[in-house]
Amino acid sequence: MTASMWYCMQRVGAGQRKEREGKRVKTGLIQGLRRAVQIRPAGIALIDGERRFTWTELSGRIARLAGAFRTLGLAPGDRVALLALNSHRSLETGFAALLAGGVLAPLNHRLSTAEIAAQLADSEPVLLVIGPEFLPQLEALRGACPAIAAVLLSGDGEVPTGLHSYDRALAAASPLTDAGRGGDDLACLFYTGGTTGAPKGVMLSHANILANSVNFIAHIGMDEETVHLHCGPLFHVAAAVRLFSVTQAAGTHVMLPRFAPPEVLETIERAGVTLATFVPTMLRTLLDDPSLAAHDLSSLRYITYGAAPMPEVLLREAMEKLPHVRFVQSYGMTETSPIATMLGWRDHLSDARAKGRLRSAGRPALLADIAIHDPTTGLPVSTGDTGEVVIRGPMVMRGYWRKPEATTEALRNGWMHSGDVGFLDADGYLHIVDRLKDVIISGGENIYSLEVENAIASHPAVQQCAVFGRPDPKWGEAVHAVVVPKTEQALTGDQVIAHCRTLIAGFKCPRSVDIRLEPLPLSGANKILKTDLRRALLAAEAAS
Repeated sequence: MTASMWYCMQRVGAGQRKEREGKRVKTGLIQGLRRAVQIRPAGIALIDGERRFTWTELSGRIARLAGAFRTLGLAPGDRVALLALNSHRSLETGFAALLAGGVLAPLNHRLSTAEIAAQLADSEPVLLVIGPEFLPQLEALRGACPAIAAVLLSGDGEVPTGLHSYDRALAAASPLTDAGRGGDDLACLFYTGGTTGAPKGVMLSHANILANSVNFIAHIGMDEETVHLHCGPLFHVAAAVRLFSVTQAAGTHVMLPRFAPPEVLETIERAGVTLATFVPTMLRTLLDDPSLAAHDLSSLRYITYGAAPMPEVLLREAMEKLPHVRFVQSYGMTETSPIATMLGWRDHLSDARAKGRLRSAGRPALLADIAIHDPTTGLPVSTGDTGEVVIRGPMVMRGYWRKPEATTEALRNGWMHSGDVGFLDADGYLHIVDRLKDVIISGGENIYSLEVENAIASHPAVQQCAVFGRPDPKWGEAVHAVVVPKTEQALTGDQVIAHCRTLIAGFKCPRSVDIRLEPLPLSGANKILKTDLRRALLAAEAAS
């Protein structure tokens, strides 16, 4: 064979490979829906009050809704904004947007109209699916986003002029075949909570969310017998991506409009829920509900928790009241789709608890790589030393929507920089000690607010607490605590400080304590808004 013949054959072979690769179908989130229909066509896919859909029925509805979206002007890559409470329509909207080649952009309905309008103006959706509860805001929202070509009302009842009926649009449309998007194609746009500044749109691809599903399913062992309760808001990534992981496992979705303890308990019993997810504030109110003991919760096998630090005293109480339930913690952030580490149920057992496992955030998830870097030099630190938690893996976001500078700042040297301070122990367990922004530097000493909050939360009269630094002319910063006592419990600042002195070093204890009777302000993700508390404190001091 001559050199020229060999060269020609290589060129032909390369061309054939390129052609095959060009025809290769990218794996996307719709694959999980096809699989669920294939293996459980007549199985119950979704329960929403009195409504029940099999996987065949649900898939058909999604395909017709995707057809309606396309008729209303949705093109591949366009955004579909969702401003609605949880329902079967919310799930259908998410999958239909992806099936039609679009991008789902859930909006935080707990924000003010101006804040929601800012997210709409930034994401520029072509379609808006809105629940009836939010119609009073619609005129202002449409004015902020001229890109909206059509609005669908996601609910029962009369449809105002100028809007499209979700149900009628779905019924009249022809089913659409999968647009074939997947891999690195953008799937969802989630806005961060904005607790430290203006919210940023986090771009999560099909591959990102699929990697998260693999991480979660592998650790929990989800399958077609899983019955998952959705009661968290779908604008929060941890709640929204469960729509995809439960579908990937061909389990059953159980929808509640919002978290309300009596309805949650009744639904777990009625629907035979096996898996539920709660943030600490939700778990606290659930345990305090007087009807807890009256419900049969024997079907519940797993409770996963995360999104905010879990006081160890609260977790122990939950395990005592629900001894048949396996508890699993996940740690991550919107930018990691969100799971980066998991603390498995075995790490909640007595032997592991004795080793301090409950004070950790677990070990790296199946596809995650976790390291600790010095926040100043960017270099790795030794085992046991504190630094910034950095993360890499297929679940790490594509970047921030239309914010290249913020993307470059977060994604440096191949790692996602979390902004959390922590350390890895000798067994590979990650311990989160604070947010970089929340570290209190008092008299040259680093004080981690989470450690102080855990000490305060262990007091039997404490319902909620938040710790942050306040300016101090002598020490630079002084530890300040805001504490909400339990109902009908008397508590003073001096008692809080005295309790802390029995658990942590004196220099870490609060120098000042505000006792307040109203609940602490929460973000849409149910995280305590320390920025609001700090701002109110400084304003009060300035006015005095």
